[in-house]
Amino acid sequence: MQVSQGKSVGLGLALVSAFAFGGSGVAAKPLIEAGLDPLHVVWLRVTGAALAMLPVAWRHRDLVRRRPALLVGFGLLAVAGVQACYFAALSRIPVGVALLVEYLAPALVLGWVRFVQRRPVTRAAAVGVLLAVGGLACVVEVWSGLSFDVVGLLLALGAACCQVGYFVLSDQGGDGADAADPLGVIAYGLLVGTAVLTAVARPWRMDWSLLAGRTDMNGTQVPGWLLLGWIVLIATVVAYVFGVVSVRKLSPQVAGVVACLEAVIATVFAWVLLGEHLSAPQIAGGAVVLLGAFIAQSSAPKPPSGPVAGGVGGEPAELSVGRTAP
Repeated sequence: MQVSQGKSVGLGLALVSAFAFGGSGVAAKPLIEAGLDPLHVVWLRVTGAALAMLPVAWRHRDLVRRRPALLVGFGLLAVAGVQACYFAALSRIPVGVALLVEYLAPALVLGWVRFVQRRPVTRAAAVGVLLAVGGLACVVEVWSGLSFDVVGLLLALGAACCQVGYFVLSDQGGDGADAADPLGVIAYGLLVGTAVLTAVARPWRMDWSLLAGRTDMNGTQVPGWLLLGWIVLIATVVAYVFGVVSVRKLSPQVAGVVACLEAVIATVFAWVLLGEHLSAPQIAGGAVVLLGAFIAQSSAPKPPSGPVAGGVGGEPAELSVGRTAP
């Protein structure tokens, strides 16, 4: 009963996280169309979230001494790496292709768990991944913008690998007396990401006046600061907090499949708020992604039988694939 309740809570948290992450693009697009550089939007997103989480960082300042490698790894991979690689990929390949490659992450998570950690994975999780990836191909209509750019595809694959780091590191260190509080990990990860993205985005070149004006959202004038507030507080703070906690209650591979719903939610948001209509293949693909997520989360992951080598910082770590409580 307790395991079932833990999975239900974890699934709910994962869905809220996917909903929050999925709304980021719809809020960011009007700002970009108004003249903000995409990297500047990413910098505002991460920096704003880091500032909002500063009280949490101060409360968990002992993590800097106890788990420095985990904090740096989360900031580099789960925050800065995913964002930088994805936006760099967009400059070379179509959005749909980049999104599909990035969301190969659930399959890569299964490979990590099975071949690196040498833990068994459920058949349901594998089937769910295959269905989710196939459904995503329809959602993003990958066939409408196929182009072969080696560098662009490698960058998108880099985003997928960084997303694997997000799921694996989110699950890391949740057990034992030296457990790392997930809120503290997120807070310091955002601070590390801010430092990295500041060097990449060079925000001192940004036109700050655009945030004080109004932007067009499918014919409706919306204040720029309001869209930025949504991106920072909902699409970043809420999304990361709920996402990391859900990984600890489910497992990296199951949470990864549920996270594929982000692309479906983003497409639906674009349909409702930006007037970007869905085609029949997109609707069908969304249904397939939902089916894949349901199949994956319906299986109970097998609990670990012992410690796994290769934890953060090179130390042995208990990476509990089947954990149902933080």
